[in-house]
Amino acid sequence: MKKILAIILALVLALSLVACGDKSGGNDQQQGGNDQQQGGNDQQQGGNDQQQGDTGTELAGTYEVKVWAPDAAVDLTKQQIEAFNSSNTMGIVINATVEPVSEADAATNMITDVSAGGDLFFFAQDQLSRLIQAGALTKLGTGAATFVKDNNSAGSILAAQSGTDYYAYPLTADNGYFMYYDKSVVPEEDIDSLEAIIADCEAAGKNFSYELENAWYLAGVFFGTGCHSDWITDNDGNFTGIDDDFNSDKGLIAAKGIYKLVSSPIYVSSATADFASGSAVVVTGTWNYATILEQLGDNFGVADLPSFEVDGQSYHLGSYSGCKLLGVKPQEDAVKGAALNQLAQYLTGKDCQIQRTQEFGWGPSNKEALQDESVTSNPALTALAEQGNYAIPQPNIHGSWWDIAKVITTDIKASDGSDEALKAALQKYADSIAAVFEMTDEVRNAFTVIGAVNGSSWDVDFPMTADGDIWTSDEAFEMNAGTELKCRQGKSWDVAYPAENYVVEADGTYYVQLNAATGEVSLVAA
Repeated sequence: MKKILAIILALVLALSLVACGDKSGGNDQQQGGNDQQQGGNDQQQGGNDQQQGDTGTELAGTYEVKVWAPDAAVDLTKQQIEAFNSSNTMGIVINATVEPVSEADAATNMITDVSAGGDLFFFAQDQLSRLIQAGALTKLGTGAATFVKDNNSAGSILAAQSGTDYYAYPLTADNGYFMYYDKSVVPEEDIDSLEAIIADCEAAGKNFSYELENAWYLAGVFFGTGCHSDWITDNDGNFTGIDDDFNSDKGLIAAKGIYKLVSSPIYVSSATADFASGSAVVVTGTWNYATILEQLGDNFGVADLPSFEVDGQSYHLGSYSGCKLLGVKPQEDAVKGAALNQLAQYLTGKDCQIQRTQEFGWGPSNKEALQDESVTSNPALTALAEQGNYAIPQPNIHGSWWDIAKVITTDIKASDGSDEALKAALQKYADSIAAVFEMTDEVRNAFTVIGAVNGSSWDVDFPMTADGDIWTSDEAFEMNAGTELKCRQGKSWDVAYPAENYVVEADGTYYVQLNAATGEVSLVAA
């Protein structure tokens, strides 16, 4: 009977696809590289709509499911799945294997082998486009998309969207940054002024840690002066353009604000918990809350970012706000796919999000959960919410942008701070952005080596040559044990192996080799 119902459901879904339009002429990479998953994705479009408001007994059954969750959340995720099994009225029983895979690694592991990936998986929002392109995400149907839009904060909704379609369920909305400070160095009356904080740190011989040589932090200064940088994607996750005005009069104001800090001897480019090593201010996020609280004790202070002044006008430092998402892998079995969407909605619902806040301090994306006492009583989440008034939701971003933008700070720091020098740094940035869309297919598809090799500091791509799926560096590198590197495609971080940096085990001179089919990186002695 279940098999007959599955066939009927698949036919209904197929008819609904005809009404909604097909995906012919879409992403060639997805069509050529993952036909099986593309077919599964089409089955899932709209596949959750019929469950809205009925008992869903057609989904009754036991499903073998693989779930990827961050290591810290594995046990809680198992508990939440068991709670779903006992509470859902549709007769769904999820027999889940929950494996520890971080949000940062999930996308790389998925696109390396979608068929072996998790049926449900946590991932960072900036990985959405590459997962769509790889056919690793189910496009949400109308009912599922409505669930996302009705229950979550605006920024997290945007994070789950590509073009006009939705591809994931928001899990958190806490991937942002604000300011921790040492109250014995920075008095409360100074926390709103960047200039006053710099003076306090200089007087005490303490550092101001702010990772402005990381584009994620750097961009917030430009947002504070009214600039924007928006990458444009289509419904298949492809980048089609960018609307960016960092190279403008408003951008010059931001550059002047950056120069104020990076030209001071107390500036340190870091977002780690540096209070034990001489910092009085650290701009970072909720993930460092417990460590910093322990380091500072009674001198613990936390607040939104300060303002800076240029030509008598004040500009509040902005930031990116981001989130983590839960993805559903396309399924050949439409019934299993619909059951997975039910589980995904449960795991991203109010109660499960509050549980994660209580256990891990994760900030929820669910609008009701945001009002819970466990959120409103957390000082770090309170500061994050205050900074949210000046934050820009992080959209899909082309993987090359991170390297392009971070050089702005490097160039500003090396300059004399004159308008001419600052304008030159912004023009260099604009030229590099334009070059992304002028890249040849050969360069876009080629792999390179990047890392702490040949005297570089993750700022030079060294060419590789392919022999089938095997790519080998054109030159051998003399490297010490502990040297870290990656192989990446198209001089971008969208596709990069391995998920964690490759670490050289022994001193020597080596060629770097990549198996592009498996993502395995190895060394060959010269």
